[in-house]
Amino acid sequence: MNATAVGRRRGILILTALVVTFIVVRLWLWFTPDADFDLGTYNIHHLYTGLILLSVTGLPLMVDLRRNRWLDLCCIGFGAGLSLALDEVIYLIATDGSNASYWLPASVWGGIVVVGLSVVYLGVLIIARGKPDQDR
Repeated sequence: MNATAVGRRRGILILTALVVTFIVVRLWLWFTPDADFDLGTYNIHHLYTGLILLSVTGLPLMVDLRRNRWLDLCCIGFGAGLSLALDEVIYLIATDGSNASYWLPASVWGGIVVVGLSVVYLGVLIIARGKPDQDR
């Protein structure tokens, strides 16, 4: 598989994980609105979980250009981590960070906009890679 095909595949895996994670997390928190992840007295927002996933899965993608299942899983983890982090950026800036404010319009639309912009950006990058048989 040439570099262009690997890049497109990675982009599609990341994009799919980004969108699916956003939808699943929002649905999960709609049905279980008080599902907090607490360590002691600290409430750990999924922004932080996303940053950990981004770090753990993104670094191997930067240093290894081969194609294998481990790196495919890293792509999925990277997309999921990016989704978790982006979903809460506007929420934590524009609201008080409470469970109730997660569903305020600023949080919902903020999540949709930042994840949507990332999807568009990633889509442009995938398209710009060219067809898999066009190695540059």
